[in-house]
Amino acid sequence: MGHYFATISRFFWLVIVFYHFMKNPLLKNLPLYIALFGGAILLTACTQETPDTPTLSNDEIAKVLPNRSQDKASWAGDIGAIFDELKLHKDKENICTVVAVIDQESNFHANPAVANLGQASLRAIDDKLEDKLGKQLAGVFRTMLATRPTKDNSFESQIKKVKTEKELDELYQQMFDYFTSTYKVSGVNNLTKLTGESLDERLNPITTLGSMQVHVNYAKRHRRANMTDRTLRADMYGQYGGLYYGIHRLMMYQADYDKPLYRFADYNSGVYSSRNSAFQKRVASLTGISLDIDGDLLLYANGTVSSAKSQTETALIKLLATAKTPLTPAQIRSDLKKEKKASFEQTATYQGVSELFKAKYKKDPTYAIMPQVVISSTKMKQDKNTNWYATNVNRRYEACMTLANKLGK
Repeated sequence: MGHYFATISRFFWLVIVFYHFMKNPLLKNLPLYIALFGGAILLTACTQETPDTPTLSNDEIAKVLPNRSQDKASWAGDIGAIFDELKLHKDKENICTVVAVIDQESNFHANPAVANLGQASLRAIDDKLEDKLGKQLAGVFRTMLATRPTKDNSFESQIKKVKTEKELDELYQQMFDYFTSTYKVSGVNNLTKLTGESLDERLNPITTLGSMQVHVNYAKRHRRANMTDRTLRADMYGQYGGLYYGIHRLMMYQADYDKPLYRFADYNSGVYSSRNSAFQKRVASLTGISLDIDGDLLLYANGTVSSAKSQTETALIKLLATAKTPLTPAQIRSDLKKEKKASFEQTATYQGVSELFKAKYKKDPTYAIMPQVVISSTKMKQDKNTNWYATNVNRRYEACMTLANKLGK
């Protein structure tokens, strides 16, 4: 109840300021009143409302972890500390959302073993070698893999023996250091300067790390401390670091989902992909154009928005050109660039499509649907899809909630 009293007190402060302001027709103290009024508004705006739902203690968090997790107290302590650090509410729904994803991704292992990891990684690095290094350097690199540092203990044979991603990552770093120091190839230095990436970051096939399998590029954008790329990778393989970046990726955005299933889908296919997929389906329904319902409204190249138009953008330009309030292609492109943010819902493009849908079908549009995305990875024996992933995580979520409900929370 404390936040309600705080809100009321701020309201009365505003009333007092206005009262004195209105009693002063000469406005001699105008700057003071503006400052006081502005301060009151800022204080009101910046104060976060604390949900009323009960929170879980670290001991209670430990009790909702699956039995297969080892050292429950340690995992629960780190989860609780990260929730505090990120100022997340520790109610059973939020805790179980995180627990379910950790269990799905690693069964509560900070550095899980992966079957056939070495062979799969050799294929992955070979597939993109020429694209990343060029034909000449790729040939030099392949020779090094097979013959160095010695023929009897080549990098290739060492890679085949690794069991965990951390072991493989550390071996790759040794291998890249050896390559750049042993082979004085000018192309290596030129490539590094041109791309702004170290050779190991450019070639390393391990892109998702730790107990929650977070993409390293996401962690780079949200480093929890000043650290190099290699130190960041080491941090992600630790229990706390792996949890920190995973919880940040999973929980640090607002979405009006009516069930956690869609947040689980987003974790697999991208932030707001469930909301954006529903938007794409709206556009397809209104235009009659068949679209890929994958949650990506724009095309991307290496994480950067492409200048080429996606199917969705092309359909929107056609749809909104004849709307009651027409939108230009430039306005639509500007709005679509907000597709990874909550503010996309306030754009003229999003609201315009929603209004057209309501007018045609006489009902409110669905806010979120399951993205139709295929999951393909060297770590998986066969391709899956986002629905498979989200459904499996949701099953773990429900098991966690069953345990949480027994706590009386």
